[in-house]
Order: sequence, then C-alpha cells, then structure tokens
Amino acid sequence: MSLMTLDLAPAAEQMSRIVAGITDDQLTATTPCEGDVATMLAHVHGLSVAFRDAARKVEGPTTSTAPQAASKDLSPGWRDEIPVALEELAQAWREAGAVEGMTTAGGVTMPAEIMLTVVDNELVIHAWDLARATGQPYAAAPENLEASWQMVSNTPDEPEAREGLFGPRLPIAHDAPLLDRVLAYAGRDPEWRATSSTASP
Repeated sequence: MSLMTLDLAPAAEQMSRIVAGITDDQLTATTPCEGDVATMLAHVHGLSVAFRDAARKVEGPTTSTAPQAASKDLSPGWRDEIPVALEELAQAWREAGAVEGMTTAGGVTMPAEIMLTVVDNELVIHAWDLARATGQPYAAAPENLEASWQMVSNTPDEPEAREGLFGPRLPIAHDAPLLDRVLAYAGRDPEWRATSSTASP
C-alpha cells in the first residue's frame, strides 16, 4: 500500500459510527487513554478540524495550536458536529495536493505524506479507545490498521520519540493479531475493559 493512496474514509466512518453510539450517561466513563469519554470526543473533534486544515495547507490557529493547548471542552453540538468534521477530514485528504509538500498540525510541521499516517493512527487508536470505553464493537479497516502499524512499529521505544504520541510499548507476542500489536506498541493494553457501569454490555 502506498501512503499516497491511503484513504481515511473507512477509519473516519467507523469513528462516526462509534460516536453515534455513545449515550449521554457514558460521557463521564473512563477510557484506555487519559481522560474520560467527553474529553476524548473533544479531542477527536479538534483533531478532525486540525488535520482537515493540514491537508489543505491552512496556516492559522487550527493547525498551529499544540494539542495540549487545545480546548478539552466538548461542544454542546458534538453529536452533529463531529461526524461532519470527520467527513470533511476524509475528503480533504483526497483532494489534489493534499499529500504533497510540507504541512502543519498541532504546531508540528512535517511532510504531508507522513502527516496522513499520523491522523490515520489517531483515528484507528482513538476509535478503539471510545469503543472500549462504551462497550461497542470495533474492527479497523485493514489498510488503515496496517498504516497504523507502520507508524507505531517505526516509532522508537524511547521517551523523547514517543512524548505526546504514545506510552511505552507493552509486551506482545509477535504472532498476536495485528490490532493487538498496534495497541501494545502504542502503549495500550489490548485486554483493557471498561469498569464503569455506563458501558454497554
């Protein structure tokens, strides 16, 4: 698979389905990542806008603001706004010139082709975070999962290389399912389960 042809649509559509399945009483549920479901949803909303604008080479607050400085408050209209932002994100990376040259997101500038893998990984991992936190099914599209694996496996297991991206790698068998290996290399426990009573069965 060429990164130039990686399509974010399957990952974005899966994220939208998971977002649609979240109930109001699950917003305070814990996630495998830092923060609760509401915080994760706010992050997904923000990254969708930031990486959409990165594809279009927009220079401004949406692309120059570091993730830690971004708002963690969930918009009251999140149920309608997040799916629209995700659809726009996938479409933006299909546009002519999106994967060419350099671009910026989260205050970091890098080749656009690499930026595409970063946002793909964000969608793959955070959709799993939200699915696990709220008891929903999850199955990543093969190409999106493979691109995520390439990113996590090529990121050195050193604090300075993983800061702001992943936690330390967790032990995982070489023949474990690809999703489990992606999660472990991203610092997630593939066996993580929600303990909140708000998670669906």
